[in-house]
Amino acid sequence: MKKWLDLNAFLGVPATSWVYAGIAAVLGYVVLSALLRFVVARLEKFAQRTSTRLDDLAVEVLKSTQYLAIFMASLLFGAGFLDLNDKWDTRISHLWFLVIGFQIAAWINRGVTVWTAGRLSDVNASAHNPVLTTMLSWMLRGLLWSVLLLAVMANMGVNITAFVASLGVGGVAVALAVQSILSDLFASLAIGLDKPFEVGDFIVFGDIAGSIEHIGLKTTRIRSLSGEEIVCGNTQLLKNTIHNYKRMSERRILFGFGVTYDATVDQLRAIPDAVKAAVEEAGNTRFDRAHFKQFGESSLDFEVVYYVTDPGYNLYMDIQQKINLDLIAQFSAIGVEFAFPTQTLHVESDFAGSTGPARHSSTPIQALRN
Repeated sequence: MKKWLDLNAFLGVPATSWVYAGIAAVLGYVVLSALLRFVVARLEKFAQRTSTRLDDLAVEVLKSTQYLAIFMASLLFGAGFLDLNDKWDTRISHLWFLVIGFQIAAWINRGVTVWTAGRLSDVNASAHNPVLTTMLSWMLRGLLWSVLLLAVMANMGVNITAFVASLGVGGVAVALAVQSILSDLFASLAIGLDKPFEVGDFIVFGDIAGSIEHIGLKTTRIRSLSGEEIVCGNTQLLKNTIHNYKRMSERRILFGFGVTYDATVDQLRAIPDAVKAAVEEAGNTRFDRAHFKQFGESSLDFEVVYYVTDPGYNLYMDIQQKINLDLIAQFSAIGVEFAFPTQTLHVESDFAGSTGPARHSSTPIQALRN
């Protein structure tokens, strides 16, 4: 049998060498597959005993190893036992680079995928906005496969300088054609980096008010107070002044009221103390000031400022209602009346005598309240 193998050849290579190459390829595949399973099993046990994500990431990356790549590597390993000419040696070296390069790219791509999924599902992540994570994922994948493609072409002897230059010119043309889309993409990147708002924040800009539901690569979706969904381009959104009410630490409240002109000086002096007591008793408040502000057309006007220590709007309305009811009760106790617009009408009468000049008198006869 050995003699027959030595006497016969295929493609100029003795059959014995082909047998050795086949045995080497089979053994290489078995050894590499077993080694991969052993390393993954050991690493999984180690990852279960730790709380870090790095070892979990390594397990997921190794699990993504392509058995086709192992098979091709085994064939190339077996081909090393063949006595081939220089031309085939060069081709085999190119194939080695191709197999190893694609496998490394597949590992990195899997690592980026696992990292992206972990960031998007982690509610405790520093960036709740998924835009930055998604953009980085796309950029890393694009850079990875571009570098691999150029490296493979350069390894095969292709002059990539002209190719890269043509890609640059083509990229400029495409960018000009889709500049509005790219503008929104870069605006979404700015939202991810600067974080003017996040999902769940209540914002107001222009005549639109609502809660952020989704921040996409091109548009942001807002649920308005009336219930409909508003879709706004990221570029157009960032051009506006945005009021983010979710990030208020407290709410400043300014309100005023007026009392009638028949209030006495002592009653007017007692009003700021009564307002302060009403504000402090409402709870979750910090009193700032209460002043007799001005003489109005039909009232003596007061101005009050206080802070609600919780930014919730419903809580603010409950507190303001409690303060208003308390002021009505306190003013009624001290005999002060709230003012409302009034107007006094003066009627001028003529009394003409038969022997003398007419006499004129002006007497207020009625006060009309409107």
